[in-house]
Amino acid sequence: MVMTCTTGRHDKHDVYAAQCPCRGVLDLLATKWTALAIGALEEGPQRFGALQRRLEGVSPKVLTQTLRRLEEAGFVDRTVYPAVPAHVEYELTELGRGVAEPLRALRGWVERHLDEIPPPRPV
Repeated sequence: MVMTCTTGRHDKHDVYAAQCPCRGVLDLLATKWTALAIGALEEGPQRFGALQRRLEGVSPKVLTQTLRRLEEAGFVDRTVYPAVPAHVEYELTELGRGVAEPLRALRGWVERHLDEIPPPRPV
């Protein structure tokens, strides 16, 4: 049996449906490092090292995983230029530029309202 995630209204996806593939996209986009990487790439194509410096605190492993997931999902293009050592740049695709706007709004909202939000409790 094939599970669907449509609401029955105009064949729109329903992110609240347990089997909806939308959840995988939300899982990718709703992470700190994804939101920050996409924001940094709004400034234009960047090399891995420049991205790592811009995203203070991200480990090389986590940044690599984030960029791979974004590339697989079609939000980021990875271009390898022939050189020794290889020169690799990452840049937003059209899809990536489209999602950059709402993520930019979210980052801005957080910066403007941070002082109104109580700090998280220790776990």
